[in-house]
Formats: sequence, C-alpha cells, structure tokens
Amino acid sequence: MSIVSNSLKRIKPSATLAVSQKARELKAAGKDVIGLGAGEPDFDTPENIKKAAIDAINKGETKYTAVDGTPVLKKAIVDKFKRENNLDYLPEQISVGTGGKQIIFNAILATVNPGDEVIIPAPYWVSYPDIVLLAGGTPKIVKCSEKNNFKITPEELKKNITNKTKWIIINSPSNPTGSSYTQKELEALGEVLKKNKNVFILSDDIYEHLTYDNFKFFTIAQIKDLKDRTLTMNGVSKSYAMTGWRIGYGAATKEIIKAMAKLQSQSTTNPSSISQAAAVEALNGNQDFMLKRNQTFKERRDFVVETLNKIVGISCLKPNGAFYVFPNCLKFLNKKDKTGKIIKNDSDFVNSLLENYQVAVVQGSAFGLEGYFRISYATSMDNLKKALDRISNFCKSLN
Repeated sequence: MSIVSNSLKRIKPSATLAVSQKARELKAAGKDVIGLGAGEPDFDTPENIKKAAIDAINKGETKYTAVDGTPVLKKAIVDKFKRENNLDYLPEQISVGTGGKQIIFNAILATVNPGDEVIIPAPYWVSYPDIVLLAGGTPKIVKCSEKNNFKITPEELKKNITNKTKWIIINSPSNPTGSSYTQKELEALGEVLKKNKNVFILSDDIYEHLTYDNFKFFTIAQIKDLKDRTLTMNGVSKSYAMTGWRIGYGAATKEIIKAMAKLQSQSTTNPSSISQAAAVEALNGNQDFMLKRNQTFKERRDFVVETLNKIVGISCLKPNGAFYVFPNCLKFLNKKDKTGKIIKNDSDFVNSLLENYQVAVVQGSAFGLEGYFRISYATSMDNLKKALDRISNFCKSLN
C-alpha cells in the first residue's frame, strides 16, 4: 500500500520545471545547453525595489504580518487596480499570496467541490488542471484552434458550460502562446457568462504589462456585470523581474477572499514580510523601466518569429503579449532523428532537440495541445541566435 494520498496521485509534476531540471543535469555533465524553457525574465529586479527590501530589513520589518498581506501592500494593490484598470476594491477584497500560483491554488481549493467543473481553454498554463484535480474538481479542457490564435470563442464557451460548471479560467496575455484577448473578445465571452450566472471567472493577468504592437490590455472584471463573479489574479514576478520574491495577489468578493485567507492561515500563513515591502515599492514606484524592457522583448520576439518561420516545416504565429512563442511542429512527427529514433509526438521532438542539439524547450502537450512547442525568449539575443541555429539544424536533420 502506498503512503501517497489518492488526491496527490491524480496530479503530475510541472512539465516546465521538469525541462529546466533536465537542462541543468545536462549542463552539469558538461553539455553546452541553451535553456528556452523557463518562464522568467532575464532582467534583474530594479534597484529601487531592492533598496526597499534592504530598508525594510534595516528597520526590523522581519516579523509575521497579517495572513494575506500587510495593510500598506493591500492599499498599493487597491491603488494599482484603480489607476491601471479603473476597478474599485476595498482592502478586504484583496489577498496577497506567496506567488500568483498560491492565489490560484487558494481560490480553487476554497471554492471547488467534488464534481464541480472548471473550464480551461487549451493551450493552458501547466498548473491549472492539476490544481483543479487536487481540489477534487473536474478540469474541462477546451482545445482552442491556432486559426483563432489559441483563444476560446463564445460558441465554444457556451457549448461547454453545464450545470456543474463552477469556474472558467482566462489567461491573457497567455502562457504558453502569448495570445491576448481584446476588449471586444472579452465582451463577447462576457455576453455568454452574463446568461450563466453560476459561473465564476478566474482572470490570470500576470503578464498584463508585457504587451506589444500597441495592444491595449483589458481585463474581464472591467465588465461591470461580471466584476462580482471575477477573481483577478496578478503579481510582481513577470513585470518587475521578481520571480524569486514570491508575491502574487488577487481581488474578488469579500466572501472569496475571506475563504482564501482561512485556507492560507492553515498552510503558509503570510508571504515574506521583506518581499511585501519590496512589492509596495514595485507597485508605487517608477514604472518607466518597463517601456525599455518591453522594447527589448519585442525585438527578441520579432527575431524569433521571423527566424522560426524561415525553417521549412515550422510555422509560428506572432503573439502580442508575454515572452513566449508557440510554434507548430506537426510536420516533423513520424520522421527520424539522427540516431534513428522516430519522432512520434511533440515530447519526442523536444527530447531529441535537447539530447542531440542541446536546446531546452517545452512540448505543447504539456499545455494541453499536441504538435507544438513553447519557446521562452526571456534570454539574451546571443542565446536566441545560437538556439535558433541549432533548432534549424535539428529540423533539417529529421527525415
């Protein structure tokens, strides 16, 4: 008899972390591996934010805080939502967690009962389905077409809502595709949701500030009739290059936030007091650095997309957000690599690429859509040029 719980057996380890681990092992063995698997900005945390953390340490702000966030950080988050999204929240409608993942985890575990369904458009961020499974719910995966930029349509949403549907998760800009929903597209989905009043919306906005080509960000909570049924999740990890600081936050009704705080009080308790002080400065401080960094990301995106589309057999959409692209590799399935191994699926494709050409990417099936792979361009242009050369040579070697 296994000591591991049945609920834990329902889930699998994160595929993105697994790729990063395999790349690290190959590097440790002396291989020149280029990692394009991590969803992490390669920039450093801005100096003003680091200084705020140091100041907090020197002032002795090193004790426990309120379970789900300090009052000063909650105020900064309230101000952020008003300033940037024209959304009004009270401090008691805000939850601060140890990263955005904990906000999603808390929200799902605090609200989902066995048998409840959660609609998850695919491709999706790898953790969504497993968090739902851990809560005893049923992930309802809706595969979204490349022809529609990997976004769910109102017709697909309507078709998949049942009397068991508890949540739909919307991630815009998206991990893994970078696709982003326009205001018009979200309003069209909103019309369906207005007619299905028992469905709640979890809006993952973690890449809000990483948009290109004059794309105008809009979040579904800005639709007045849906605000009270929406949990809006965000954080400082991606926009402020603060992945290791582990601060995410969410805004929702008092009932949901109170339930999440109850769960958090029995798990991690408060996020790091030092990280919270740094997050206050991130939200309240100078934001000018984002424009320069976004321009760098845009240049990398343009290079990666243009280069991928020159590779015979690869096609790649140009996304308008995040720092990922999601190329199509279906034409290489059932071909052989240079060792004679048959590429049966996208997992074989990315494993052969890593083992034979030392480039780490993540298979599309990890995100719920077979026949693709995710590249993170949150690395230097030198690394991207070398990696794309290797990917090109790898694709040419398949026959």
